[in-house]
Amino acid sequence: MTPRPLPKTVAPLPDELLSGWLSRLAAANYCDDAELLAHIEIDTTHGASLDFNVDAAAAEKISDAARTNPDIVRSLTFPTMTPAEALLTARVPFQSCPECSRRGLLLRHWRRAWAFDCQVCGTRLVQTLGKPRGEQISEKLVNRARRGAGMLECAAQLSSPKQLRRAMRAVTFAMSLVTFRGEPLFALQSHRQEVRLFCLAAIAAARSRPLVKAAIVSSDIDDYARVALLRTFEKEQRLLAAVDHIAQRRARSIGPMAVESHY
Repeated sequence: MTPRPLPKTVAPLPDELLSGWLSRLAAANYCDDAELLAHIEIDTTHGASLDFNVDAAAAEKISDAARTNPDIVRSLTFPTMTPAEALLTARVPFQSCPECSRRGLLLRHWRRAWAFDCQVCGTRLVQTLGKPRGEQISEKLVNRARRGAGMLECAAQLSSPKQLRRAMRAVTFAMSLVTFRGEPLFALQSHRQEVRLFCLAAIAAARSRPLVKAAIVSSDIDDYARVALLRTFEKEQRLLAAVDHIAQRRARSIGPMAVESHY
């Protein structure tokens, strides 16, 4: 038996995710997401699971309930992506626009690791779960992070292995300074604002004298970060040797007293 169409429907907006549209549809019909999906007879309680893949049968059920076209339903999911884009696209929300969220929106570009400003209203995106620490974030850091985000987007959309490797190296170096434990991709999607900003800013900073910056970082990091650094360079021994050489030369230049102060 086909479920009856919903009493009310809402029009999807450009760049809106299917899960966000379903939430707005549920609110318009005075129910929650799980109740809406149960009524439509979709076998999941979380609309977010449909954002990356909605099969033809589910799209048909949703379109019948909302009185729209199945093609429109499918257009609200993520399209086919390059491997680079897929790696840099979060499976769950990690940031949002405070202005558009008040309108109940959940947009596709917010899931991209390189997304920095909302494409609808221009407001800077904020982490969804991180709690503000009351620290003043400098505009210089924000502007560098914004430039780094642009470089990351360019590398992902061009599917440039060279540019992506350079960006991930910079993120690895930045992680050691903010004592972040995990993979570079997770750092770029961190719920901690200072981690994400610093890692994006590092991508921009690495465009100038990257080996010197790497050496400065590698001379004062813990064992975990050093392992991450070695893993980054495991196939590029000459580059790793150059970094170590600069680090040793810097250590000699700052003197034994400064070196001993690190231990």
